[in-house]
Amino acid sequence: MSNAINWFELPSNNFERAVKFYSEVLESELQLMDNPEMKMAFFPAQEQGVGGCVTHGNGNEPTDKGSLIYLNGGDDLDQPLSRVERAGGKVIMPKSAIGENGFMAIFKDTEGNRVAFHSMN
Repeated sequence: MSNAINWFELPSNNFERAVKFYSEVLESELQLMDNPEMKMAFFPAQEQGVGGCVTHGNGNEPTDKGSLIYLNGGDDLDQPLSRVERAGGKVIMPKSAIGENGFMAIFKDTEGNRVAFHSMN
């Protein structure tokens, strides 16, 4: 097993708003998938990397409790974190050092999901 995680889904109440939020924060276009049973927008990922998406219509609901997903904060998580509130989210925990493991920050997205960023700088 190369990774403990291989997929994640962030549920949304308002799919278009959630896709816009993550596109702005990550400065990257999410890839929409046309599926009659649920809406999905995929985060950028390398072919063999961990992938995930924003979903709507699968019965899941956004939450600020439970598992915490860490998104890649790039070379310096200050970059995407600075766009969270402009895009409609809320920073819950600012950039914080975690020793030799780099830095982390926690935010709430437009849907109410609690999500984190991680970077080495």
